[in-house]
Amino acid sequence: MRTVLITGTSSGIGLATAVTAARAGFATVATMRDPDRAGELLEAAAKAGVEVDVRRLDVTDAGSAESCLRGVREDYGRLDALVNNAGVSNFDPTMEMSTLEALRANLEVNFFGVIAVSRVAMPLLRTSGGRLVSLGSVHGVVGQPFNEAYAAAKFAVEGFMESLAPVAASQGVTVSVVVPGFVSDTRFGIFPDINRKTIQAASGPYAGTFADYIDWVRGAGWERAGQSKWEVAEVVVDALTTEDPPFRIPTSAWVSGYLAAKLADGDGSAVRALARTWIGAPA
Repeated sequence: MRTVLITGTSSGIGLATAVTAARAGFATVATMRDPDRAGELLEAAAKAGVEVDVRRLDVTDAGSAESCLRGVREDYGRLDALVNNAGVSNFDPTMEMSTLEALRANLEVNFFGVIAVSRVAMPLLRTSGGRLVSLGSVHGVVGQPFNEAYAAAKFAVEGFMESLAPVAASQGVTVSVVVPGFVSDTRFGIFPDINRKTIQAASGPYAGTFADYIDWVRGAGWERAGQSKWEVAEVVVDALTTEDPPFRIPTSAWVSGYLAAKLADGDGSAVRALARTWIGAPA
């Protein structure tokens, strides 16, 4: 049986991906920083008639990642896939409200945490010829005003993984980034009015710009174009099972269209083919 480890599974896309992977036949190691928060996941798994193996993994703690992966190797003997999902979001004017410490903390989870877990998992993935899949974002391709730190971290994940992809492929490991847009049933997709009022009041010279931006978000149909976490999870699991997944995998036609204005090479295939020639591999 193939084994997958997924980070950040206490809620949202991570929870849905863990349940969906288990339904697809994977032995699913569902990790989270605080296993005491596993209730929602275990309830969803039981409802779906599947089991998941909940383990602690704090992506900001190298020792935690090493201990978790060591346990997976000892108990399962293999790792066929890693899904980097754990992340945090902040939504405020970086130049006015966020401290440098807060920006570094954001990058620690959303970027360095991804790299730390991937580095520990890679020897097992090389052995199995496995998959390394990371959750990106449309904001890792097209920057989002007032969410600069999150966008910067997701841009960094895209750049790191795109650079790693041809090198990993030379060792039999497939690297992909799944790119969702607005996800309607997770905390990442919520714009409560109280936050709008609070952030706008603290935005200083950017208050009017912030108001205009939120009006655009609502008027542009982001929420109407949203997907559920379960729809995104299906795309993630497909990236684990399809024979030759592309590097960049948009989760909907809306996401593909949104990215098209910036990316002529929408799924990253042309760049991946070019990069392979740089290391002596056929395009």
